[in-house]
Amino acid sequence: RIARSEGTAGLWSGLAPNILRGMSMNVGMLACYDEAKQAIVKVTKEPDSMTTRLASSAVAGFCCAFLSLPFDMIKSRLQNMKVDPVSGARMYSGVADCASKIVRNEGFLALWTGFGAYYGRCAPHAMIILLSVEQITTMYQKAFDLDPDRHALSSAARFTSTGTVSNYHDGDDEDEDRGYDD
Repeated sequence: RIARSEGTAGLWSGLAPNILRGMSMNVGMLACYDEAKQAIVKVTKEPDSMTTRLASSAVAGFCCAFLSLPFDMIKSRLQNMKVDPVSGARMYSGVADCASKIVRNEGFLALWTGFGAYYGRCAPHAMIILLSVEQITTMYQKAFDLDPDRHALSSAARFTSTGTVSNYHDGDDEDEDRGYDD
């Protein structure tokens, strides 16, 4: 039906903002989790408690929602726009045009309309994903008898607290024996 009424290109309407939305969701969630966890551990003094993990992932969910909602709104507007039956014109010509029209006609903060409901959707997603990653990492470390302290990376050198980025060194370091496994 879409291909008939809007053409084959109509099947991909909203693809670019959907990619942007997905990227911003992951950046918000993954980049904020470790930083939030470090800040919350200063208060709770318990790095591995469920309270620390839940609070950290809730903060990550907030960042996820804040960064991705504008792209979600643009994606929805592009996907829901109708072609004028008389002129054949579209309301928006693309992502930038849609964003500029929203800001011009509705104001800058309109990009975050419905934030509460959107956060209510993003926070549980972030919590489930990040708690699962923590649990899987713990099981992996136990299964392969890895010492999490010995293989821990600084938060600047990893995407999540799971240590998904390996201990990297390029051979240019003066201190050759840094205690890493090669």
